[in-house]
Amino acid sequence: MTYSLSILGCFVVYAVLLKFLRQVFGLGNRIPCYPPGPPSRFAVGNFYDLPKKLPWLTYTEWGQRYGELVHASALGQHIVIVNSVRTANDLFEKRSGIYSDRPVTTMVELMGWDFNVGLMQMGDRWRAHRRLFQQHFRRDIVHTYQPIQMNKIHHLLRQLLSDPQDFREHIKTFGAATIMKIVYGYNVKPSNDRFVQLSDKAVKKLGDSFFPGAVAVNAFPILRYVPSWFPGAGFQNYAADCRQLVDEMQQVQFNFAKQNMRDGLDSNSVVAKMLQGRGRPDEVAIRESAATAYAAGSDTTHSTLASFFVAMAQYPAVQQRAQEELDTVLGSSRLPQFEDRPSLPFVEAVYRELMRWRPALPLGVPHATSADDIYNGFYIPKGTTVMANIWAMTRDESVYTDPEDFNPDRFFTADGKLNNDDTILAFGFGRRICVGRRNGDATLWAAICSVLATFNISKAKDIAGNEIEIDMVYSDGMISHPSSFQCSIVPRSDTAALLIQSAN
Repeated sequence: MTYSLSILGCFVVYAVLLKFLRQVFGLGNRIPCYPPGPPSRFAVGNFYDLPKKLPWLTYTEWGQRYGELVHASALGQHIVIVNSVRTANDLFEKRSGIYSDRPVTTMVELMGWDFNVGLMQMGDRWRAHRRLFQQHFRRDIVHTYQPIQMNKIHHLLRQLLSDPQDFREHIKTFGAATIMKIVYGYNVKPSNDRFVQLSDKAVKKLGDSFFPGAVAVNAFPILRYVPSWFPGAGFQNYAADCRQLVDEMQQVQFNFAKQNMRDGLDSNSVVAKMLQGRGRPDEVAIRESAATAYAAGSDTTHSTLASFFVAMAQYPAVQQRAQEELDTVLGSSRLPQFEDRPSLPFVEAVYRELMRWRPALPLGVPHATSADDIYNGFYIPKGTTVMANIWAMTRDESVYTDPEDFNPDRFFTADGKLNNDDTILAFGFGRRICVGRRNGDATLWAAICSVLATFNISKAKDIAGNEIEIDMVYSDGMISHPSSFQCSIVPRSDTAALLIQSAN
């Protein structure tokens, strides 16, 4: 989005003076020693340096230049980028009492996304929503969703068998269908589902407007009071459109689940169980928690599976080794089940490497400090936006040799056993770790395993029989997707095709 300079000119003096004076004089006579970072300009700091596109790449370059902890500022707002797992654990895990808040992002509020427990500031409302969410995505609960996950995976396999060219649409539908069925008891249509299209639009708008520097109103919160007709205030219309989508996304699906429950058609969905809970149910909290589950689980699944198809087309030797392991364990008479996971270490390594190689959320979701802190001699003030640069962490060459290569062997010890590096960084850290991570982990593993067992994935070929190279370009936004690409998807055998067709 492009914003005219006129609106910034109206408020730049106010913003600069207020924030600069607060920053400089609010600390008394102490001169703080912030973490190292790019040189800042007088008054505006690094406002013009903050990247608006693919910010994780710029932040990784800053990390290589300035270190594991990088500081920047914009008009008095402090930003710290964490570029190593060690520092992330020190701050988000060991000092979670300080580093577990979320920044106030004005555009998120204007768009109506502040209901999302993953974006919500710390407080009683956040604790109530998270508690409600955890009740239905605990370790001892998520296994009850396995029949739904397998049913949707088998449907995905049938779609890939009948129409492999449209595989991107199929995996997008799969991600939505799985979480929709679990949360709302709703069966998504194979294509052009209204609920899915509605939710995807709302999630896309959120991702495009979340990070500092992406939208002027995030840097100048006072702009939220500017009317939409004012020159340069196009963000107001953008936010209003998104708010309408978000409201409908929450309400329509929630009402569907309630009606199904009243009609006796559903008592097993997450929403139905929440409504049947003890005491008087808080329908607003239930509606918001359900919408959070969909927003967190659908698009990340789509992104990760798209990257899986890229990886298998690019690295056929990895695919072949995984298939050989699957054939040894499964034979040729059945499809994978969740119980097979401990017997498939190389497939497990493929999954871990996929989550490292192309994390769906390269910057995670920003944290914020709830108090002043000193870390390794560096001052990090209260209210600082703190970003976990997952991209940089997964490119740490002291841990991952040749990090751009897709190499599952990096997860094995010298004696051929899986190592202990089983933390999926994209799920986050500390008190803000993704509540639905176990459900997401199970869905992705089972989908990857099932596709490997039944299909061969390779680069597409042109009419002359030459392989079409895959352009490794990824989209911007909070959730990053591979750009459009072609690949060949064919059943491994007639037996595999029959297994797919007969799966329930």
